[in-house]
Amino acid sequence: MSRRALLASAVAVAAAGAATGLGLASGSAAAAAPRGPRASPLWREFTESPLTHPQIPYVGRAGQRAGATRFPRPRVVADVRAYGAKGDGSADAAPAINRALAEAGRRGGGTVLVPAGTYRVDDIIRISHSDVVLRGAGSGRTKLYATKNLTELIGPYGSRFGGDKSSWSWAGGLIWLAPEARLNSLIESIKAKKWPLEGWTGNERTEFEPLTAVAPARRGDLTVTVDDASRIERGQIVLFRVADDAGNTLLEHMSGGGPGTEAYDWSDKSKLLSYVPYEWPVRVTSVRGRELTLERPLPVDIRPEWNTMITTLVTPLTGSGVEGLTLEAVETPQSAHLLDKGHNGVTFQCAYDCWADDITVRHCDNSFGLVAASACTLRRTRVEGRGSHHPYFCREASHDNLVEDFFIGARTVPAPAGTQLHGINVEGLSSHNVWSRGVMEMGTFDTHRGLPFANLRTEITLDNNGTHGGDASAGPLYGARFTHWNVTVLNERAGLVRIDGIAPYSVTAGISEVREFGQIDVPDFKGELNARLEAYGRPGELRPGNLYEAQRALKVR
Repeated sequence: MSRRALLASAVAVAAAGAATGLGLASGSAAAAAPRGPRASPLWREFTESPLTHPQIPYVGRAGQRAGATRFPRPRVVADVRAYGAKGDGSADAAPAINRALAEAGRRGGGTVLVPAGTYRVDDIIRISHSDVVLRGAGSGRTKLYATKNLTELIGPYGSRFGGDKSSWSWAGGLIWLAPEARLNSLIESIKAKKWPLEGWTGNERTEFEPLTAVAPARRGDLTVTVDDASRIERGQIVLFRVADDAGNTLLEHMSGGGPGTEAYDWSDKSKLLSYVPYEWPVRVTSVRGRELTLERPLPVDIRPEWNTMITTLVTPLTGSGVEGLTLEAVETPQSAHLLDKGHNGVTFQCAYDCWADDITVRHCDNSFGLVAASACTLRRTRVEGRGSHHPYFCREASHDNLVEDFFIGARTVPAPAGTQLHGINVEGLSSHNVWSRGVMEMGTFDTHRGLPFANLRTEITLDNNGTHGGDASAGPLYGARFTHWNVTVLNERAGLVRIDGIAPYSVTAGISEVREFGQIDVPDFKGELNARLEAYGRPGELRPGNLYEAQRALKVR
């Protein structure tokens, strides 16, 4: 069978998997474990300590509303045609669409309809108020045709790390979901050539207010004790800020600890050190005295030497989404590597509990982005057209996101000289993100250095033909608890999929037989990696077949 036939079969299987699920029993963790001779020993081991397993991350609450399978359906409050948008492509519809979105936001939220048709857009589409949904008639019926790039619309965006790189290579979207004040401040800073930080506290790391210190706790804890809970309320989203010490023991902890990480030279990793403190937003589900219960378990230990505090963050965008449409950029040749002009697709920034559903992005440099975004779900998303730099990027402290039922199509034109292709990317201390039920006709499992940790890729079929990025100053490719589970590789290429020889405290389970060619990386840490390899050469036979769905079925307390 040809690779394309295998990929077509994988698309059908992924769609069927979405409908049939795993058939796991509800109840305790042990009761949910699959039975039978092919059940994974690693899975059975994981169910005994799901929140603290040394190699497998707990991601059962990834995605919007802690992994809810349905999206909110706010009432319809506007139709863009009533604001002057024409669905025949004859005039710029961006002002009408943006007016409708802004008015829906000012009224407290709701759904803005974009009926079937082709809508020319000569500007960024801004979803910048919470509880606002932009809904088309389906990705095959509603198209936004984007005629300009972000350099034309905003201006050049240099890198805060210097050089002549364009930050549009990994930031911004022609559909941009971000809080209004945050988005405006980013755009103003870029126009002024004051290259901003892009994270949870604003354009500078100092733009936060401490709320309380946090007592020592362990990774996996769902409750923490704080010094003073008087300024924290149930339902509030807060930011955990975990600093490092002079010995970089926090970075060692994120890498699994042990002699290898202790011997690693962290001192010259200037880009990586600029990502610390580690910032993790989370919703507080209850406040009892000085005890807080969290929506998700702690991703790291809390130790006295790391000066952990709960702080304010920018008011995030919540409860907003984009559904049922295609965003197609005017087709231009792909730019040379790191010089993208910003024909970018859909990007979530400072967003929490937001989503995209049934969205196709075509002819874009960078198609779907998560930048300081957490607890978001991208479902039924597709990347098509002339070829991408980053089909998906996940960076700048993005955590607990879910990308499921995704598709990356083969490029429709040859790659120009000097370009690069990555794939499903994660970097910049981002953690506990999931890519599930995907088909990749091009690209790879791109880990862009910057010590991402505790991320999962599961039930994916790919033609492994991309490369990873990231320079040496960004530090290790992998932190601890990366897991690749049930992955079919069509071209036998090992790089970035089989990771038991390179990623510390990792799991490679149920992948195809592969061999090294085209790209060989060496481990960042010396000595024993404490990695696990299981069911090698038997993709599809591993049970559970989808590790994320199996974890979501667990009842974890």
